[in-house]
Amino acid sequence: MDRRDFIKFIGLNLMLITQGKRASAKEMPVVAISEGKDYAAITKNAISGIGGIGAYVKKGDVVVIKPNIGWDRKPEYAANTHPLVVKSIAEECLKAGAKRVKVFDNTCNDPRRCYENSGIQPALKGMKDVEMKHVEDERFVKTRLNGRFLKEWEIYDEALKADVFINVPIAKHHSLTRLTLALKNMLGIMGGNRGYLHRGMEDALSDINSVVKSHLVVIDATRILLDHGPQGGSLGDVKVLNRVIASTDIVAADAYATTLFNLKPQDISTTVVAYKRGLGEMDLGKIKLIKT
Repeated sequence: MDRRDFIKFIGLNLMLITQGKRASAKEMPVVAISEGKDYAAITKNAISGIGGIGAYVKKGDVVVIKPNIGWDRKPEYAANTHPLVVKSIAEECLKAGAKRVKVFDNTCNDPRRCYENSGIQPALKGMKDVEMKHVEDERFVKTRLNGRFLKEWEIYDEALKADVFINVPIAKHHSLTRLTLALKNMLGIMGGNRGYLHRGMEDALSDINSVVKSHLVVIDATRILLDHGPQGGSLGDVKVLNRVIASTDIVAADAYATTLFNLKPQDISTTVVAYKRGLGEMDLGKIKLIKT
């Protein structure tokens, strides 16, 4: 290689390195955090921080909003997603032109009591084009996952058919997995014997999240459950934070939410496995945090 070719070679490599750095910066996942006592406003602000609802919901879309409604608890006990967070997201979807918004969860306690006492059903009552129905067993569809733990499983058909799937968990303690956040909130679209999943929960969650993607993740941290989760029952275990977190990267969202409990992302095995399987970023140094 002569001197001219050598200079061209060095120049080309420098250009590729620079382009690579620029590409990496562009690809850095964004997590938006909004704080305040107006829960409707901070929910909208958090979503605005990652482009606004119009970046995800288009005119004529059928949208599924999947909160945690698993427990027969009132909102202040931090067992379920706050009703005002859910209502705010539904309103934003309708403003963006959604044809229909569907809200549901495969509850752990009696569904009628969960829907009512969570405050979510009353909050959505009377909203045109917003549908909140109890899960119907016959609508679970055996779905091939080809995962490491789950080869197939029964998944709720409305989650599979949605144009946009919005994952809206509450951030809380869990007695088996330490925390339950967005990755684990997906259990609410799964049927069958969910107790079996605890034999390989980390891979099971990555299996389902690999197939059913959350287009948008909004984590309710308006108040968090610090202990005795996932059901709770004591106000002494609840900490009010008045925050909402939004991201398109489910692992990044969970990773940041973990810090609210004075834990690190690597402390949560479900987050670590999802990261290792390429479902998102857990290194907080590689996540762009935006306060809105």
